[in-house]
Amino acid sequence: MQEEKSPLELQRIRAPIEVPPLLQDLSCTTFIPAEQLSCHQDIQESFSHLPSKHVLRARQGEKHVHDQVRLGVFFSGGPAPGGHNVLAGLFDGLQKLARNSVLFGFLHGPEGLCKASYRELTAQEIDSYRNTGGFDLLGTGRTKIETKAQMQLALHTCEQLALDGLIIVGGDDSNTNAAVLASFFAEKASKTKVIGIPKTIDGDLKNAFVPLSFGFDTACRTYAEMIGNICKDAKSAGVHTHFIKLMGRSASHVTLECALATRPNYVLIAEEVKEKKQSLASIVKDLADFVVRRSALGKNYAVILVPEGLIEFIPEISILIKELNSLLAHSEPSSAFEIIAQLTPLSRQCFVSLSELTQKQLLLRRDPHGNVQVSLIETEKLLAELVSKELEQRRRNGEFEAAFIYRTHFLGYEGRTGFPSILDATYCYALGLTACSLVTLEYSGYMAFVSNLHLPIDEWQMGAVPFACLLHMEERKGAQKPVIQKALVACTQPSFLYLMEQRPLWALEDRYRYPGPMQFSTVLGSKDSVPHSLLIDVCN
Repeated sequence: MQEEKSPLELQRIRAPIEVPPLLQDLSCTTFIPAEQLSCHQDIQESFSHLPSKHVLRARQGEKHVHDQVRLGVFFSGGPAPGGHNVLAGLFDGLQKLARNSVLFGFLHGPEGLCKASYRELTAQEIDSYRNTGGFDLLGTGRTKIETKAQMQLALHTCEQLALDGLIIVGGDDSNTNAAVLASFFAEKASKTKVIGIPKTIDGDLKNAFVPLSFGFDTACRTYAEMIGNICKDAKSAGVHTHFIKLMGRSASHVTLECALATRPNYVLIAEEVKEKKQSLASIVKDLADFVVRRSALGKNYAVILVPEGLIEFIPEISILIKELNSLLAHSEPSSAFEIIAQLTPLSRQCFVSLSELTQKQLLLRRDPHGNVQVSLIETEKLLAELVSKELEQRRRNGEFEAAFIYRTHFLGYEGRTGFPSILDATYCYALGLTACSLVTLEYSGYMAFVSNLHLPIDEWQMGAVPFACLLHMEERKGAQKPVIQKALVACTQPSFLYLMEQRPLWALEDRYRYPGPMQFSTVLGSKDSVPHSLLIDVCN
């Protein structure tokens, strides 16, 4: 039975999408070598078939005509708002360049490529998904193509379909996968060119050329609306301290952005905790001190933001997790006791000090990359319980009298599939057009980018950065492997420094902001069209 579309969904599907001038006539879009980049020697040797020297910049050039172009595309990893507009950009770009072109969508991510599970996308389908959230047109998956057998299956599928290009939409690991496939295809002299597109709501896939991964803006606006509502509730009821955990597998970009948008009372930034080498005990003490200070002002309520990846950045727990990842890399433990016995004394002491729930969550099955699944660790509950115990001890010592009532929240999946913001909708469409143009001009081994997103669309710039220049060596499942490095919050970046300045005021004074529901009438290039953190960072 077909889903009935809401009035807003119908309105968004029919809404026009602005296009940067450089992409309005793809037959005249070309790319020229620009900045020269450096590449680590080990990476250059391992990926010798990939470009590794210059960034490409889009320019207007001579008109180029193409016969039929055949492209394949798949989503990889978690959903992010705007993915369907990437498909729309690819589809429309193909139709403009060569009307008999075909776009194949692989189903359920990389697995669909290996199993040759696909569908040919039609104009009717694309038109019914424009400006909508989710990845449900194709689905997504987390299969990692890493063995020679998997790569050979992928190549076979591309050859069967006679693909001129393969577009991989994903985060840092997915684009690492794209780099590996691009190298393998080039080594086998395949005509299939591979281009990556930066996607992740975590915001940790960015660099000097990629200002934002798509989906970040929408997710943060979605979370900020809910945080603003909770701030209003906290002040209204006056009796609850809210611990809100926010998505962000490693980096705290989402937490930072939501803090700037809503001005909560207390904000933990995982990268700061690591830099200051704060122990779990010191974090708990600081939080308890904060609660006591507010209580002295008659404010027995607060809103506290906790990044999802925090637990991995607390020094003693970080060491513990590394040991656990190594121990669990190739086998599952028969019991917690078996694991505890293999830990070093300090990690054993740390593990035993944690709640039973947290212990169990640390031992859950690893993710496909061999890492602990931090999203399953309820750090917000751990902190709330430990702060509650600390305050109870202070109450017994006569140092604290008020009641401490807490509530915990995890804002995660709610932000991954909403209607894309005006920025994400436009940005993703431009990414799709850019990737289409790159493939038809026979570029391979690049990540497409669109920059200057904080400016009016007429000033946006398009281009591509070589995968090889983004890779570095990192330990995965006990071995060194090439991966695209995650971009973490830097404690020197202007947006973080601004947060540092505001913290004392937000802690004791209620300076909450209530963003409300996301708006779809925003003018690109205006101050409220881009994330606060991006605007602060590029303007300082």
